[in-house]
Amino acid sequence: MSTEQNTRLGIALMVATCLVFAVQDGLSRHLAAEYNVFMVVMIRYWFFAAFVTTVAARRAGSLRAAAATAQPLLQITRGLLLAAEICVMVTSFVLLGLVESLAVFGGYPLLVAALSGPVLGEKVGPRRWTAIGIGFFGLLVILKPGFGVFSPYALIALTATFMFALYSLLTRKAARRDKASTSFFWTGTTGAVLMTAVGAFYWQPMLPADWGWMAALCVTGALGHYMLIRCYEVAEASAVQPFSYLHLAFGSMLGVLVFGEALRANVVIGMAIVVSAGIFTLLREARQSR
Repeated sequence: MSTEQNTRLGIALMVATCLVFAVQDGLSRHLAAEYNVFMVVMIRYWFFAAFVTTVAARRAGSLRAAAATAQPLLQITRGLLLAAEICVMVTSFVLLGLVESLAVFGGYPLLVAALSGPVLGEKVGPRRWTAIGIGFFGLLVILKPGFGVFSPYALIALTATFMFALYSLLTRKAARRDKASTSFFWTGTTGAVLMTAVGAFYWQPMLPADWGWMAALCVTGALGHYMLIRCYEVAEASAVQPFSYLHLAFGSMLGVLVFGEALRANVVIGMAIVVSAGIFTLLREARQSR
């Protein structure tokens, strides 16, 4: 395939991935409103770990090769951090709602850029710092602190955003010495171990219909990650990464249409500011890396 065809396919896969992940968020919100968050995430991780183990072993040649790493502490930290972040984010979906949680979460690329200096030793130029500042102003527009409508639950979404940004930075650091299949393997397995150790204490009997929703959650999780892998295989990250913000749009649509959430004007304006600043930051990072 030509570069242009690859880029188009990559963009199509990224759009589809964003839709699948938005559906996954909606399913998580529904199930976590009825059952304990730790149990829901635990079952999701069981399926995810099986999927990760299969894919990583096939790509690396064997399970042993997939698990081989020169930096086990870093890989374990990554996996544990992501599992904890998912628990925090799903809690935010229930307490704050999909719309506002995802609006806040849209600022994670800005945090990645801001923390890339102290964590990875990368240089952040004045243009990116300007975009980061504008993006954080957009977050303030979303949150409206000091105007009597600030929800303390927004702090949960902010915590999840910071955790995911840190996870992304640690993933970059791990990629300097380990293959993607190795990082993928440790992400799923360490998360499954943590969630089993915690979630087993919060087991609740589920209704038969909700087991169907849980199965859908597990399938969308595996499908979304598979499509994301394929997306980055066929196209350059710089070409498709800006389209990842469609996750916010799809998730917000689900929040409004399915869960009856309100789409307030300040959230729309703030989200537009955050997304614009985030896309600029992603494009600048891609140009610097080239």
